[in-house]
Amino acid sequence: MSEFIILAIPFIGTSLGSAMVFFLKKRIAPKFEKMLLGFAAGVMIAASVWSLLIPSIDMSKGSSAPEWLAALVGFLAGIFFLLLLDTVIPHMKAEIRKVLEPIPYPKLQ
Repeated sequence: MSEFIILAIPFIGTSLGSAMVFFLKKRIAPKFEKMLLGFAAGVMIAASVWSLLIPSIDMSKGSSAPEWLAALVGFLAGIFFLLLLDTVIPHMKAEIRKVLEPIPYPKLQ
């Protein structure tokens, strides 16, 4: 039963958060939306530090390379991968837009 509760808490929180965005997307004030985005960014940064970077530094103890090197390489690889996706995906959206031109499509910013 305790495993169910441990899994249900994040599921319920994520579901409620996404439901708020889905149902209230037109009614959220821009300032409040920026505050929520900043909070979400802070949570993701904290999760990446405590759940990814610190354990990778701990796992590389005892190797010949500096302890922080594996975390740095992984962090930089993630940055470059996201930059690559950022340059490739908008072009894919433009191609899809040409195919779906007869269908009313919202303008991308």
